[in-house]
Amino acid sequence: MKITVKDIVSNLESFAPVEYAELYDNVGLMTGSLYHTVTNILITLDLTEEVLIESINKRCNLIISFHPVIFKPIKNITGKTLYEKILIYAIKNDISIYVIHTNLDSIWNGSVSHIFQLLGIKKEKVLIPKKGYIQKLNTYVPMKYAEKVRKALFKAGAGNISNYSHCSFNFDGIGSYMGNAVSNPSFGYKKVFHMEKETCIGVIFPSHKLNMIKQALFQSHPYEEIAYEIYNIENIHPYLGLGLIGTLDKEMNENDFLLFIKEKMDLPFIRHSPFLKKKINRISIITGSGRFGIDHAIKENTHSFISSDLKYHDFFRSENKILILDIGHYESEKFNKKLIKMFLKKHFDSILIHESKINTNPVKYFF
Repeated sequence: MKITVKDIVSNLESFAPVEYAELYDNVGLMTGSLYHTVTNILITLDLTEEVLIESINKRCNLIISFHPVIFKPIKNITGKTLYEKILIYAIKNDISIYVIHTNLDSIWNGSVSHIFQLLGIKKEKVLIPKKGYIQKLNTYVPMKYAEKVRKALFKAGAGNISNYSHCSFNFDGIGSYMGNAVSNPSFGYKKVFHMEKETCIGVIFPSHKLNMIKQALFQSHPYEEIAYEIYNIENIHPYLGLGLIGTLDKEMNENDFLLFIKEKMDLPFIRHSPFLKKKINRISIITGSGRFGIDHAIKENTHSFISSDLKYHDFFRSENKILILDIGHYESEKFNKKLIKMFLKKHFDSILIHESKINTNPVKYFF
């Protein structure tokens, strides 16, 4: 069976929708056509010349990179910079490049969740939940079609609130209309005033499913002209945002906790704030650059905050309330290759999916 880039992309974006990426980010298909047939796939954290050569040697014509190869707008591609050379090389060799970045960080079962599993941390909640990613639909349906429309909306992804599905609010009333000479009313007659018993159905849904929700509504609703309202609501999305909070099975002293993190995550070093002589049990993590999460971690009463790219003065922000760990940018994100591979393997078993063997970490350590 032929598998296209579009097949791979559709599955990845059902897992981590591009709409969930941060506004500054650049995710999605960078080079290539959605309709190219995929031979094999190579997954990398960063796209370098070495990784491109590795993809050719392994006959991979689709590279999935965590970090964007195009981050800022490009005015020309002449091969002057390393990234321009990579793009030229990829295009010449018909290699498609797809980027999945902060959208993978933002989902409940994304980057941090994978680390929680590795460390045996039980997930509790999102550290910094997102707002503005929930919309609401109200529509008005003839009573005898209400169940059909509700089911269609639920199937398309509407009506989920935390641990509950099939959520809706319904109330009955009477709608009125009168079609003109070219109308085709489902009930009543042209140019005749008509009143119909209707049910108002209200459901919420994640904003990236808007088109699917509208399609389900239009296909299931009997009217020629459908009355509906869609608007944004400011409720936070409980399973969407940056970072997670969770608990360990048992408390640890600070020294044992650092040894535990270092061993489990295979770290060369850990930078940390001063020990507080407190037990560690409740943990918060943001992968990649996460200095913006320190105050949130303190507010949530977590015992330790783990991230990377922290500056000198960030460690003062612990204010003797929390143990802050900087484990390195690459080190906090290196597990994403395995996470992406595990997801794709569930859906595509007829093509080879490789994790890049190249350590792309640009930061070197002198011991």
